[in-house]
Amino acid sequence: MYPFIHLGPITIGTFGLMLWLSAVFACWVLYLNFKRWKIDADAISIIAFSTVAGVAGAKLYHVLEKPEVLMAHPSLLISRAGFAWFGGLIAGVAALLWQGGTYKIRPLRMLDLCSPSAALGYGIGRWGCQLSGDGDYGIPTKMWFGMSYPHGIVPTTQKVYPTPIFEFIAATIIFYILWRRSRPGTPRRLGQITGEYLIWTGAARFLVEFIRRNPKIFLDLTNAQWASIASILGGIVLLWWAQKHGSLVEMGQDGLKPEPERELKDAAAAEHG
Repeated sequence: MYPFIHLGPITIGTFGLMLWLSAVFACWVLYLNFKRWKIDADAISIIAFSTVAGVAGAKLYHVLEKPEVLMAHPSLLISRAGFAWFGGLIAGVAALLWQGGTYKIRPLRMLDLCSPSAALGYGIGRWGCQLSGDGDYGIPTKMWFGMSYPHGIVPTTQKVYPTPIFEFIAATIIFYILWRRSRPGTPRRLGQITGEYLIWTGAARFLVEFIRRNPKIFLDLTNAQWASIASILGGIVLLWWAQKHGSLVEMGQDGLKPEPERELKDAAAAEHG
């Protein structure tokens, strides 16, 4: 493992380096999505602000899971290890919604546009955990692909599941699916891509937790698995809403096209109003 890269007097943490790269790739994908949908918004500032908010949210969520440990060791707030993806998701989403409002992009429309970026950025970010060996690896295994992290930030000489690599693969597949399904010319409804992102991402994290080294908290499930269940349920509800009430998506800044039936109902209501 390579927790740090030493270039003469300069030391670069690989976790931070991969976090930066994940933001770069996420920004690039969001820029391409804005471009193909003809939306005038600054992808760089959106991703930069959301990344900072996501990292802060992931750290706070992790340390607040066990307040007594934080009180005993306040330095955990600035440690290089210990981030919870669900906390990052909450803070990142909040940042995206706020920024979408500044560009007059509706909340769900903004989340739909950013979902492919979030999937790819998350996957690349997991390489930071893999290279630094920060403890986000799995339980011991005798499988041929097991790895040890003797020089990691949280070292182990046992062969364990390299779960960051599994998560990278899953995230890349999710990105590809969302990117293809959200391209212009593919009929879809407002909120559909976000709902699919929540379901796919939640399912991937739920499954990988069975071989992660996180403690079980309730019904033999980890905190991340319960958060994953919430993500999946939220995605299912959002897909149901999109099918029942979501407008069709088209080109342009607003990007929404009412269905003909709905237009007729609105016109009739206005006439008799």
